[in-house]
Amino acid sequence: MTQRRHAPFLIGGKWVEAVDGNVITVRNPANGGAAGTSAYGGAADADLALAAAHAAFPAWSATDVEIRAKLLRRSGALIRERRMEIAEALTSEQGKPITDSLREIDYTARVFEFYADMAPLRSDGWKHPQENAMSKELRVLVIHQPIGVAVTMVPWNYPVDIFAWKVAPALAAGCTVVNKPSPLTPLSTMLVVKCLVDAGIPEGVINNVVGTNEELSHKLLTDPRSRMITLTGSIETGRLVMREAAAELKRIVLELGGQCPMIVMPDADIELAVAAAVQRSYTNMGQICLSINRVYVANEIRSKFIEAFVEATKAVKPMDGMLPGALFGPMINDAQITRVEQHVLDATSRGGRLLVGGERLKGSGYDGGSFYAPTVLADVPDDALVMCEETFGPVAPVVGYASTEEVIRRANATRFGLAAYVYSQDAGQALQLAERLECGGVGINVNDVCELQAPFGGWKHSGVGRELGSEGLLSYMESKHIRMRLPALR
Repeated sequence: MTQRRHAPFLIGGKWVEAVDGNVITVRNPANGGAAGTSAYGGAADADLALAAAHAAFPAWSATDVEIRAKLLRRSGALIRERRMEIAEALTSEQGKPITDSLREIDYTARVFEFYADMAPLRSDGWKHPQENAMSKELRVLVIHQPIGVAVTMVPWNYPVDIFAWKVAPALAAGCTVVNKPSPLTPLSTMLVVKCLVDAGIPEGVINNVVGTNEELSHKLLTDPRSRMITLTGSIETGRLVMREAAAELKRIVLELGGQCPMIVMPDADIELAVAAAVQRSYTNMGQICLSINRVYVANEIRSKFIEAFVEATKAVKPMDGMLPGALFGPMINDAQITRVEQHVLDATSRGGRLLVGGERLKGSGYDGGSFYAPTVLADVPDDALVMCEETFGPVAPVVGYASTEEVIRRANATRFGLAAYVYSQDAGQALQLAERLECGGVGINVNDVCELQAPFGGWKHSGVGRELGSEGLLSYMESKHIRMRLPALR
């Protein structure tokens, strides 16, 4: 059974309340009730967390990498042991079905285990060939050392998963962390942080605070004690982070969302493509940076695709994520529904056709919650909001195209560049098309580009830097080149 929880801060190894005593209520998006409460702080809380992380950095960065790895593995094991408790908290505050929450928790544990294994591989130095091959006395060593205190800023759509993307490599690298969860979803993150504490992560190495952007975030971003900022959020928030961090020339890693196209080529397996489009358009109610935002279908199969897609969409039934059989849940809040409504209205006002959905769900099972019907649009012009901006909701516009050159041009005509999806039975054609798409990842006959071993991130306005893979670990480290002359061998 779910229960009402409270999330205090973790600062310097102690669970504490906000300095000014402020507490916020965390809303359950399925019914509008209270999922729990959280401490809610400001600049003073950020200062305490930064002080704790700064003080803990020398000892943690000097800790043997195998010891750090052991603690990360133990953290992953505790996350697995407590998966149901964390998943219930996640569903109660974010809304996604409990089955999706459990998958998120399991993946979170995998991320900690992955970086436990990766850390020893990337911490040693190595010797490079000499420019002068005849030199007998010169040696070159390149080593990687932790950058310092990292501030990790985690969004509400995957508050546990993305916490792991940022915190696991930071700790593996030898950095200390001040984590800032979204105030919409602090409960599940708190429970994962507790796993790290109980695993033996030393005091001050991981700190967790929630608060205002004007005070708490500003302090975290501008204080010289933090040396790296990593954020998953909107373009507007990313610009703010860049401005705030610029004064101290801090390293930044930003994942700023997408406007991801799906391209269905004339020879595509329509059944496979429709199933992929439904799953990637409506999972988490489209509140995913990798969600399909535009579907381009070759004109010769467009009618057949739309007919099958509309029928499959009609079968998508949002419900309270805690109910048995729930596959799709509510949206996070009413503000997000308002954004979706604006995008749908804009599309239809420009000549787009509403084929299914397009309304807030009300009545039994929906009252008090934030539910919106999965929506399919057709004949939407390229300048409509749903084609240009990130809707972050369960809306899929389907449009036709006449040639490969046309669809490449239209798919790339955006400031975003996170991911794209190509469906075709001709691997050669699909690969060549993928190479010309301006984005950080392309899925060919697969609707996900997240792979733990591979780098993840965007081009253009979709981000700066990379997460996951070895690149995710090296983001938290500085390279140091040591060039030395050896004495003659005696």
